[in-house]
Amino acid sequence: MSAVDLSHYVTAGDDGACHLDLAVEGIHCAGCIGAIERRLSAIPGVTEARVNFTLRRVGIDWRQGAVEPATLVEALDKGGFRARPFATGAGEAESDAEMKRLLRALAVAGFAAMNIMLLSVSVWAGNLTDITPETRDLFHWLSALIALPAVAYAGRPFFASAWTALKARRTNMDVPISIGVLLALGVSLYETAISAEHAYFDSAIMLLFFLLAGRTLDQAMRRRTRTMAGNLAALKGETAELIQPDGSTRTVPAAAIHVGRSILVQPGQRTAADGSITAGTSSVDESLITGETAPRAVRLGDPVYAGTLNLAGALTVKATALSGESLVDEVQRLLDKATEARSRRVKLADRAARHYAPVVHLTALLAAIGWLVAGAGIHQAVLVATAVLIITCPCALALAIPAVQVAAAGALFRRGIFLNAGDALERLAEVDTIVFDKTGTLTTAEPHVVNAGAIPPEVLRTAARLALASRHPLARALAMDAHGEAPLADAREEAGRGIVATIDGMEARLGSAAFCDVPARTNADMDNEAASHLWFRHGDTVATFAIAQTLKADAEAVIAALKSRGFDCRILSGDRDAAVAPVAATLGIPYVAGMKPADKIAALQVLAAAGHRVAMIGDGLNDAPALAEAHVSLSPISALDITQAQADAVFLGERLGPVVEAFDIGRRARRLMNQNLGFSVVYNFAAVPLAIFGIVTPLIAALAMSGSSIAVTLNALRARPRLPVAKRDDGVASTLVREASAP
Repeated sequence: MSAVDLSHYVTAGDDGACHLDLAVEGIHCAGCIGAIERRLSAIPGVTEARVNFTLRRVGIDWRQGAVEPATLVEALDKGGFRARPFATGAGEAESDAEMKRLLRALAVAGFAAMNIMLLSVSVWAGNLTDITPETRDLFHWLSALIALPAVAYAGRPFFASAWTALKARRTNMDVPISIGVLLALGVSLYETAISAEHAYFDSAIMLLFFLLAGRTLDQAMRRRTRTMAGNLAALKGETAELIQPDGSTRTVPAAAIHVGRSILVQPGQRTAADGSITAGTSSVDESLITGETAPRAVRLGDPVYAGTLNLAGALTVKATALSGESLVDEVQRLLDKATEARSRRVKLADRAARHYAPVVHLTALLAAIGWLVAGAGIHQAVLVATAVLIITCPCALALAIPAVQVAAAGALFRRGIFLNAGDALERLAEVDTIVFDKTGTLTTAEPHVVNAGAIPPEVLRTAARLALASRHPLARALAMDAHGEAPLADAREEAGRGIVATIDGMEARLGSAAFCDVPARTNADMDNEAASHLWFRHGDTVATFAIAQTLKADAEAVIAALKSRGFDCRILSGDRDAAVAPVAATLGIPYVAGMKPADKIAALQVLAAAGHRVAMIGDGLNDAPALAEAHVSLSPISALDITQAQADAVFLGERLGPVVEAFDIGRRARRLMNQNLGFSVVYNFAAVPLAIFGIVTPLIAALAMSGSSIAVTLNALRARPRLPVAKRDDGVASTLVREASAP
């Protein structure tokens, strides 16, 4: 392993720091996180090791020359964790393969459980009546024939994890599960061989089935979150026209652009590097960076960012940052940092996982020793130990949360809300402060002509046909009012100024006030500072089009509903102040405008430090790091892929109503989770003493374990609201939608 050269995957900093990301297999529970971080941190020279549980990735930092990268992989391998340099595609493929393995195991366990239970019911009924020993033995052997291969296949996720942990001289929650299943099988084979009344094959297979159900759900939730490096690469310019000393241009990869070199950015191209304009004037679309959809006019000396779309004239841009140091790259680093920080919240679960297995093993061992000391035989002592292991299996505890998640996630799904994170429901219920982005979240994603009703229909139609000839965002907004009309045949665009064509023998112009020879502030619509404007002139006909995003239809009702539930609502936006202020005033909530991604994260951290649990709702690239940093986050389906992936939930449609529904169902789900957890704890405290004193056999232990699992599952179904649809006083459609009765 030490001979492998991994230097290509190491990122070196200017201060001599080195960083390596490794994809790690075998991370199944919170206890694995502590094991990995402790093992890596113990290597001399390593300054920090952070596990990203969501992405199954570990980031390692060390001083240059202090550590050989291959030794990091070797250390994880010795600890029972297979690691390799991180690759986005490989990680997603591995997640898909793991999901298929779990589904196959769940199907096998379910099929076997149904058949064995049919045989077991016959034996239970026969033991109370007149079943012959020969018939009972036949049913037991048939159960063994089904159970042994089924457990061997379906139990692989637990057996492999337990074996890996034991080889590395550590334990996890899969160790007692595996021991309990194998003991139940061993005792059952012995009982069958001696023609005893009871066998416990049903205990082993039912145990696996319920645990696999929980693990499959967990994997299904987590695989929704994926790495975003590929998405970001697609968003920024990957090639650039590098200007040579002789004035010619040469197309080069973005990575080949050095600070101080100049690049040519043609209309319609994205800037490949952060820089400043040294020649040319134009307007640029920075919605990718700031969320501001209104184009920004740029001229000599103005800064531009990688990923900015040039709309009009050609620009010469002098690079001011290397590839990997642009604002878009900084967004990626902020995403990684925020996501890694979230993984720290599993520390409590880490401590619980570390103590659970030893306590269960010790309890079962002491119970067996106690019975041996009391004069019982080995057979009775083993039965008691097996009952203790089965009855203390964390099946009900493991299902307490996932069962509610399934029911609540189904209710959310029927309302057009999709969860990206397994614990999103719990965090939705803890929120007291909600922060909204403006553009595309509170307002429509695309701008519209807001004064269309005040303009004669024929003028609007003619101007819209002119607008069809341009790719400018304002022109595209106006073109939506063309209503299927064809563009004017001789229309031509003058870069950075507007569009001109001849209509009925007279020249028609659409563009800036100067281009149309119209005084800039003669129209009353100019009083709307939040809007951008286009001017139109055709002969003596003059019109001004005010173009802006409009509030979503239910935005005011949603904010009012959230306030009535005690939420503190705010706006953090990358838009200019003039665009945000009217929206905030209409909704009656405070705001901060002109915020960059790092500013939004800082604002969320200030709120968190003050004790607030903050939900972030946004849709732009500049919102993605804040979505990852927030306690919980939501995003509309219209958001960028990268933004959706960082959100804990995504909702469909143009309405904001699902936001209220998500918080309502989240609070209901938390109450049910707490009830399930309380029941599970009480069950264990009541059942374990019965198993220790021999009152509970492995069969009864399995029934009790299954019964507790069924109880928490039935309680979880209450997360599916069944109230009729109704309009609330707050104006929002009821979150509790009537559902058809379950069969």
